[in-house]
Amino acid sequence: MAASAQKLLGRLGTLGVGLSIAGGIAQTALYNVDGGQRAVIFDRFSGVKNEVVGEGTHFLIPWVQKPIIFDIRSTPRTVATITGSKDLQNVNITLRILHRPSADKLPNIYLTIGMDYAERVLPSITNEVLKAVVAQFDAHEMITHREKVSQQVSVALRERAAQFGLLLDDISITHLNFGREFTEAVEMKQVAQQEAEKAKYLVEKAEQMKIAAITTAEGDAQAAKLLSKAFANVGDGLIELRKIEAAEEIAERMAKNKNVTYLPGNQQTLLNLQS
Repeated sequence: MAASAQKLLGRLGTLGVGLSIAGGIAQTALYNVDGGQRAVIFDRFSGVKNEVVGEGTHFLIPWVQKPIIFDIRSTPRTVATITGSKDLQNVNITLRILHRPSADKLPNIYLTIGMDYAERVLPSITNEVLKAVVAQFDAHEMITHREKVSQQVSVALRERAAQFGLLLDDISITHLNFGREFTEAVEMKQVAQQEAEKAKYLVEKAEQMKIAAITTAEGDAQAAKLLSKAFANVGDGLIELRKIEAAEEIAERMAKNKNVTYLPGNQQTLLNLQS
């Protein structure tokens, strides 16, 4: 009895170890690919497989195969560089890039570049493209045709990134300025333009005042001619009329003034004062 019981316990122990090992093997044979991710399988015997594994839970051969997980969602990155314009001005320019790997190019990306593909590729190709595009414009055009510069950078940078299996969803110029000498020159030019506009305004104002003075003088001369002609035709009657009109106006103004008192004529107003 004791011997049979001992034998049964030994078999159960062996079965438990076997189940434990089987469970461990089954657990290591599964891996998950989450949303927004893709996997590339590395095989110890055949190398990196060309197949790209999508989302979900998948099987692999323990110890022989290993999953390499890639994030294929858009990721922002900022790249800054200093380059020269067509007129040899230093340009400080910064790009903000939304990038992601092309899912079907993941095996090649892993083989030729590695997991840190963004750090290795983007700064290099961005500097290359910016230097090539900015050199086609002078500093003034960089400011006035910023949209055209941004478009050319976007087209050239997307074509260059596609050679490495990268997709660029958005490219924007976030920072653009020039060297201190050019900035000071621009400020001085603006001041000079303002002074020129002010001088132009003063010249136009003087010209208008000159025209107004000439017009007034011509009007006065014409009026004098008309008056001379009127005096020659009707004598001094017009002058007497103007005197009467002026006297009426003066009398009306004095009548409204409270400090003016009218006294009867031909009377002595101090007769009642004691000597």
